Amino acid sequence: MGFAATRAMALIGVQGHPVQVEVHLAQGLPAVLVTGLPDAAVAQARDRVRAAVLNSGYSWPQGRITIGLGPAWLPKHGSGYDLAVAVALLAADGKLAPQALDGWVFVGELGLDGGVRPVRGVLPAVLAARRAGATHVVVPVGNRVEAALVPDVSVQTVRRLGELVALLRGEPIAEELPLQTPGESDSTPDAAGAIELDLADVAGQELGRFGVEVAAAGAHHVALFGPPGAGKTMLAERLPGLLPPLDTEAALEVAAVRSVAGELTVGGTYSDQPPYQAPHHTASVAAIIGGGSALARPGAVSLAHRGVLFLDEAGEFRRGVLDALRQPLERGEVVLARSGGVTVYPALIQLVLASNPCACAAGREISCECGPAALRRFRSRLSGPLLDRVDIQLELGPITPSALLADREWVEASAVVAKRVADARTAAAARWAGSGWKTNSAIPGQTLRGVRRLSRAVTAVAEHALDLGELSARGYDRVLRLSWTLADLRGANSPAASDVNEAMALRLRRHA
Repeated sequence: MGFAATRAMALIGVQGHPVQVEVHLAQGLPAVLVTGLPDAAVAQARDRVRAAVLNSGYSWPQGRITIGLGPAWLPKHGSGYDLAVAVALLAADGKLAPQALDGWVFVGELGLDGGVRPVRGVLPAVLAARRAGATHVVVPVGNRVEAALVPDVSVQTVRRLGELVALLRGEPIAEELPLQTPGESDSTPDAAGAIELDLADVAGQELGRFGVEVAAAGAHHVALFGPPGAGKTMLAERLPGLLPPLDTEAALEVAAVRSVAGELTVGGTYSDQPPYQAPHHTASVAAIIGGGSALARPGAVSLAHRGVLFLDEAGEFRRGVLDALRQPLERGEVVLARSGGVTVYPALIQLVLASNPCACAAGREISCECGPAALRRFRSRLSGPLLDRVDIQLELGPITPSALLADREWVEASAVVAKRVADARTAAAARWAGSGWKTNSAIPGQTLRGVRRLSRAVTAVAEHALDLGELSARGYDRVLRLSWTLADLRGANSPAASDVNEAMALRLRRHA
């Protein structure tokens, strides 16, 4: 009777894979068979497509209809295959010329009335379509902004199935909404109306301010310990404002994760600002790391990719949630194995932990009412292996009246600190150019102890702490990374012994 094929895109995590959508019409009892490892949403496409075709004014072919989604070994999830199935079926039935589908990729869900609805993951799907050599991609009009972020590919948006058929036939259709580009103002709505958080608003806490500056300069993790009202949350919230803007590649990575999570589905957003996530302490492992019964959705750690993940009241998070962060902190990605397959999400983050010193949260140690057992129990909530992965650990004291009421004119604003951070990052990127690393926190320990090995006179204090067991092997490497960041902040070509000593103080909470 007829055969036609076109292409759609499958998403596994944020990676897109081309899918060949084939429709074969044969004589026999009326039936529709979908093959190629479809999930329930994909299998139900036959009913959605049938209703959409009929309500768009086209006849439904009689006989046996076989819909193949290849490669057959790749799991297919979601409703984004509806458009491709519909146009392939219409082409197989002679209502479209099969050659008219060459070079096209179709992504979108069909409503029963023939309307085309937005879907998740359009941005990574269009990126993958471009890599696969597609010249034209059709997406729902609701996804037009995020689809337009991908350069060097022609994106066509449609509101209804009838519009798409007219387009493929070369017939005139209603005027489209214009596509937006990243440079246009409404492509970055996240930036509009954002509240500017300035480091100058933090009263006192010179140590805390210095700690977040070093963290920003080298992309280091931070843990802040102190009584309520000490400014831990304020410091964490101002860390993203010290980070350099994302380059185009990194910004697209961030937008791709948000697209898969469904946060770009309607009206799409694009921003070069590092993301910031601050989940509540009641969040589950799935909410933080990612989860789902078939293929897992991204969690907060992936939504914070290239930005900051802040866990306030870290000691109140469940132990399993915190310990689940250990692998992402080391690898920069989350690997989630589920019944539907293995999903990998990027998770290159800066972790910021904030915690009270004890359960009673006394402002001064002398006022603490916690007994030794209660204190030990509270502090054990943050496991040693997790804290061993945190470069900077600071003990913040309560804000004094003089610091709270002091003249604020001398306090450096975020813009001033961000300029030093940008200069330090530029110096680090130039030093590690050609290696694939851009920040000091990413440098492997073998490099720090090999090609870039510092003299024994410079690292003597850290080596002594390693001998005494105050530092683990991982902790020693992290002290060296901190030392390079401190050297970059003061404009030096290499760390001095004073930088290593300062790094030790930041790591082991030895600041007075």
